Amino acid sequence: MPSLCRDCLTSFDAGARCPACRSPRVLAHPELYQLSIAHMDCDAFYASVEKRDNPALRDVPVIVGGGQRGVVSTCCYLARIHGVRSAMPMFQAMKLCPQATVVKPRMAVYVQVSRAIRAMMEELTPAIEPLSLDEAFLDLTGTERLHGAPPAVVLARLIRRMETELGLSGSIGLSHNKFLAKIASDLDKPRGFSVIGRAETADFLRPKPVRLIWGVGTATQGALEKAGIRTIADLLRWDRADLVARFGQMGERLWHLARGEDHRRVNRDEKVKSISKETTFFEDTADLVILDGHLWRLAEQVADRAKAKRLAGRTVTLKLKRGDFQLISRRHALGDPTQLTDRIYRAAADLFRPEAAKGPFRLIGVGIADLAPEDQADLSGDLLDPYAAKRAKAERATDAIRARFGPDAIVKGRALR
Repeated sequence: MPSLCRDCLTSFDAGARCPACRSPRVLAHPELYQLSIAHMDCDAFYASVEKRDNPALRDVPVIVGGGQRGVVSTCCYLARIHGVRSAMPMFQAMKLCPQATVVKPRMAVYVQVSRAIRAMMEELTPAIEPLSLDEAFLDLTGTERLHGAPPAVVLARLIRRMETELGLSGSIGLSHNKFLAKIASDLDKPRGFSVIGRAETADFLRPKPVRLIWGVGTATQGALEKAGIRTIADLLRWDRADLVARFGQMGERLWHLARGEDHRRVNRDEKVKSISKETTFFEDTADLVILDGHLWRLAEQVADRAKAKRLAGRTVTLKLKRGDFQLISRRHALGDPTQLTDRIYRAAADLFRPEAAKGPFRLIGVGIADLAPEDQADLSGDLLDPYAAKRAKAERATDAIRARFGPDAIVKGRALR
């Protein structure tokens, strides 16, 4: 059976240990060198960057997120052992893991590291479809002659290079389509490399719960369970027409995915439709100072992501959720696209002002939509705001200083609220 040592990258026929270095980290699969669609997911990305940059955190649970009123952005695997999960209220996370160290997110650093990983991927294939800062699909079909090795070996080299050059680990899922590659990357985290071949697809999927299917959330899972569908085997018993009649377009998608069929291509030109960030409060709040501080921080995070993606938005969006779960959405079209924190914040603040009395709020979110390339951003001045150009110039200078000296070199007073 084709086998690969994940430590020294030696290829061999079979064996529990590598014949060259005796490592037990051996990947063996009948279709190992025939598959070329991969999903790479960094392991606890934000938390791993923090541990890398601060060795004192290496052996302690780390939670990346806000203060006592905030939520967990992500956490390391030591914290996950205690039950901590992303989007969990911070107070609950600290009850589960009181010994954890809480670190505030450093988006500018994460963007910088993400770009370094993306540059490594670009050396392997042009067919890259990023899903977020820390994960992407890769299609290495037809690259074996270029690299002198099959995709499985090339991907193992990528992970080893990430570990040696960036000090970060990742997990690989390798299969014959995107749906299965995404599932495979979650099977053996962290530092995993899992393969789902064509021959085993049906047997692998049949006993799995329907929630394994990408896009099946709580609401869809509930609707499926009402129809007696709890596993993929249950889905396979339904006729295609009946699934479509009951669940619409989702039924069509489920019919194909239950059979391991996914014809979507890895598309590097997949357009990002919007960039947004939101936060949920532990306690509902109507405090305008606190809410304004969150508006600024969210605008700053959205701007950082826009700059990382080299995009700008023509429309600023505001999302509010009241204590009674009523959702309020507002949007404002700008004269030209922007990627500046200052413009995003001011537009969001203008949208928030008429809604402020409707609090208290449990969630607030800011975003940009109607995206355009960054070379179209912030070209025209604001005649009604003579200081806008000075603030934009100051923000660009701030970006340059942070890029050189770190994200905390300059902190806006408003962000400390």
